[in-house]
Amino acid sequence: MLRLTQSLSGLSPSVCRSANKHKPWIETEYQGIVMENDNTVLLNPPLFALDKDAPLHFAALAGEICGFRVHNGPSGSGTVQFEAVVLDRSTGEGLVRSKEPLDCESQREHSFTIQAYDCGEGPDGANSKKSHKATVHVRVNDVNEFSPVFVERRYEASVPEGRLFDRIVRVEALDADCSPQYSQICFYDIITPNVPFAVDNDGNIKNTEPLDSKHQRVHTFWVTAFDCGKNRAQADAQVVITVKPSCKPGWMGWTKRVEYTPGSGSIPLFPGLHLETCEETVWNIQASVELQTGHIGKGCDRDSYSDRSVRRLCGAVRGEVDLLPPPSPAANWTSALPTLPSSDSSLVFSFNGSNHVAVVPDSVVSALSGDHFTLQLWMRRGGGNIQPATAQTRAGRKEEETIVCSTVRNDDSFSHYSLSVHGCRLSLFYWPDVAAARPVKFLWKLEQVCDSEWHHLSLSVQFPSVTLYVDGVTFDPALIHDNGAIPNPAPRQRMSVGACWEPEEKQKEIQNNTISEGKDSAHKEWRMRYVGGYHGLLSGVTVRPGSVEPHSVVECLYACREGLDFGDLETLGSGMKVHVNPSQSVLVLEGDDIESFNRAVQQVTYRNSLRFATPGVRPLKLTTSLRCFNEESCLALKQLEGYLVVLQPDAPQISLSGVGPHLARPAPEFEGPRGVSLFPELRIVCSLSHAVNTAAQGMEGGALMSDAVAHTLDGCEVQPLGEELNPEREELLVDMDVVRERGLEIINTTAYIAITGAESISVYEDVLRSVRYRLAKGSARFERRFRLSCSEMNGRYTSNELTLEVNFLHSLDNLYHPSNLLASQQQFLHPSHHAGELSGHTLPNPHRNSVVPGAATVIIMVCVGFLVVMVILGVFRIRSIHRRGEGARGVSKEGGSQWDDSALTIIVNPMESYESRMGISADTEGEGEEDEEAAESPEDAGDDQRIIIKKEGRE
Repeated sequence: MLRLTQSLSGLSPSVCRSANKHKPWIETEYQGIVMENDNTVLLNPPLFALDKDAPLHFAALAGEICGFRVHNGPSGSGTVQFEAVVLDRSTGEGLVRSKEPLDCESQREHSFTIQAYDCGEGPDGANSKKSHKATVHVRVNDVNEFSPVFVERRYEASVPEGRLFDRIVRVEALDADCSPQYSQICFYDIITPNVPFAVDNDGNIKNTEPLDSKHQRVHTFWVTAFDCGKNRAQADAQVVITVKPSCKPGWMGWTKRVEYTPGSGSIPLFPGLHLETCEETVWNIQASVELQTGHIGKGCDRDSYSDRSVRRLCGAVRGEVDLLPPPSPAANWTSALPTLPSSDSSLVFSFNGSNHVAVVPDSVVSALSGDHFTLQLWMRRGGGNIQPATAQTRAGRKEEETIVCSTVRNDDSFSHYSLSVHGCRLSLFYWPDVAAARPVKFLWKLEQVCDSEWHHLSLSVQFPSVTLYVDGVTFDPALIHDNGAIPNPAPRQRMSVGACWEPEEKQKEIQNNTISEGKDSAHKEWRMRYVGGYHGLLSGVTVRPGSVEPHSVVECLYACREGLDFGDLETLGSGMKVHVNPSQSVLVLEGDDIESFNRAVQQVTYRNSLRFATPGVRPLKLTTSLRCFNEESCLALKQLEGYLVVLQPDAPQISLSGVGPHLARPAPEFEGPRGVSLFPELRIVCSLSHAVNTAAQGMEGGALMSDAVAHTLDGCEVQPLGEELNPEREELLVDMDVVRERGLEIINTTAYIAITGAESISVYEDVLRSVRYRLAKGSARFERRFRLSCSEMNGRYTSNELTLEVNFLHSLDNLYHPSNLLASQQQFLHPSHHAGELSGHTLPNPHRNSVVPGAATVIIMVCVGFLVVMVILGVFRIRSIHRRGEGARGVSKEGGSQWDDSALTIIVNPMESYESRMGISADTEGEGEEDEEAAESPEDAGDDQRIIIKKEGRE
């Protein structure tokens, strides 16, 4: 031993340094696993450090591993949570362990580096060497420490009865463990026994048999969950399933009949309607609501005033000329055209396409010159009660149907145009100058001209600009310059409706597209035949020369007063769309959410702004289309049909008052230059009577309440009763300044005065108060009767008939004249009136008529005195006859029959004289000529006063 020590101490330093020449060696990477409840890391491969330095008897420590060092990994926590220790220095075996408990749920994986170092040289470990750094990945293995927990404590669902469902509701539980083995829910279980339901491993609950709501409406049961470590849920979940009655997909709450009371504004059509899809998932819903009003007037409910009155109400420029006026002596060119009844009181003319043509006279056409004009009309192709048109073809092709054809004079030239239809095309053929220019054709392709429905056309020509409005909507034309060999129209002013003329003898000289106008050209007689006949109905055809109508006026003329509408667009849900056509007869809803769609359908309303809406039935249709994710099982809903009933509106009561039944004036006033006002204090009141629910007020029965309303009249008529007015002796006068100022029209004939035009009641009161009656000098009569009546809504509602009797008062001098005495008595003591009825005369100006009380008093006194005299004479005559009878009995006592005057009755009729003067026979027949005796006083033989003596008995 001593020698070994001496030999070691005798070695040189170079020999010692060469004893630890190599570094320790370890693997470059290790994979480790550690359990949450353990701190030892199991590495793969195991941790061994090798050193090539062989252990020597003089340097035994050089080949040993003294330790391992742990360095921070990417997470920076390796040195904190893990450590490495040497189990055997000679073999280099080591162990990695955690310093503190690990939590898989907090951090499942850890990474760090490890390095081995040897023991160096000598006892103090000098010249120690380190290995390279190896990466260590440690995964923390989970321990099943958590139990499943349900997301919801209570699950609810509802299903229709009678069906089996793959899934009614899904329950879900979660496990907080980090590993798939313990964090996954392996299966669910229904712990409530004897329920007709089953649950699968994914938590889907289905019914195992069809459910019956009558047997059990609500099913309640409990469900638990297990993870893959067989841990049961901490708390079970409750499931409640409600069984609904059998579901039928479609619209629920549909009301087939909907009633509308005129004056109600807007009412919802489907307040309780909702769509039931029976759990079918849809992604698009589209519903179309159609209101059919084609049978109401001209396509819908509009103002019932005349076309001219509607133009005034819409603010249209005046000056239009009616090409199809009502037949009258002044407008006889429409008398041969057949007419059809119309619910809106307008005049509808029928054209059969062959012999129904209206030729407008030159006196009317002369007012339509110029190349700026507006043509407006209502048209309906085909129509009822029209015979099929005669086939008119050229080379096998059907001709166009001409609506209006016109040639008018423009200063020194003539222009020509024709409006026609051909199939579903509307065309305007315009020739600005028939002598120089070539024609231009404007063409529109429209479905409206061939659908056999009423449509409003407004054509505004401001050449070369042409604007067409169909039902208030603008349509642009296609412009065609026609340079073909078309003969120039004749330079002659004329116009026709329903067809266009064509000369049979064309004696024209066409030279360079001009017409030679010789001296005799204006006197040529053309035999005309009409071609291109129109087949359909026309109404309200007017032409107004000058500036074109604004769009707002055209919309007002066409506007429907009824239609479909949407209640409140602000309440429209997201994704919902609403579209309404211009005539407001079709409303389309589109959306993707059923709840929003149901709310939108309940907002669809019907509105009618007319106070006196046209009563009747309007059919309703609801068409629905659904688009589903599964197109094969998507629902198909049938079309729903119903009807809207517009009830009869409360008829307005137009009351004329303020004028007495009699109007008495001195005759000279009627003979004055202004005559006498017939209705100076006229009052017109319009009221509505409606039923009142008196039961709610504790009253029995029903009652009517009348409300005064502001109305618009459209016509009044003053008509003389009896014989017509004699224009040489009498006439009715109207203040024409008031009539023209208000834009009213007046027809003044010997049979009546008609004032027409839509205006307020106050305007008609002013006009009627200006109506005066005037007589010619010396034409005073004793009475004349007039009748006044008014109407509104184109004669739909009429007023009471106010009858006025006009009495002419004559002067006192004329009354005392024998020839006028009888006339005076007839004037004031008419058989049909008593003296007391004089108070009923209209005497608005007592100062001017102060002669009436004096004249009446004088006449009454004369009559009473005359009657008293007649009674005295009658009594005296009876006594004289009686004395003669007694003398005759004294002379011949044996005479025949005697007159027994014990039962004598004397009847004196004081009105006999008056009645005889009135032309009324007052002769009274007795039982026989032998039973009565008439005695006349010689002083009063001309008075026709009779005393009737009736013998009651005979001796």
